[in-house]
Amino acid sequence: DNEIDTHHHEGFQAVSAVNKLAGALPAFGIVAAVLGVVNTMGSVGQPPAVLGGMIGSALVGTFLGILLAYAVFEPIGGVLEQKLDEGTKEFQCVKTVLLASMQGYAPQIAVEFGRKVLYSTERPTFAEMEAHVKGKK
Repeated sequence: DNEIDTHHHEGFQAVSAVNKLAGALPAFGIVAAVLGVVNTMGSVGQPPAVLGGMIGSALVGTFLGILLAYAVFEPIGGVLEQKLDEGTKEFQCVKTVLLASMQGYAPQIAVEFGRKVLYSTERPTFAEMEAHVKGKK
């Protein structure tokens, strides 16, 4: 249990950092917009074409912050968390097999308990597992 918790905690630090970055980027975009508006206000006497470009630059900062947050870093955080959970499943599978064996279940039943812990996309079928075990004898 401790090793599983440690593995999950260590991996979650990177996930947490990416998620915090994704949460902060929209605020960064707002700060960029405010700075762009302040810069524009300092140039109020300029022609409309120049002011339009400056306002556009301010809006680009907002757009960039939102784009990076929701289209780049939030999905990366989600993928990292998914990979972390997949890696933890292997430890949980081994733990389940060991606990079932210690409780006196037959080896085939203990392995079946462990197999059921895995995600359905990664889980070998019963026939595949049986063929693999028979191949090892």
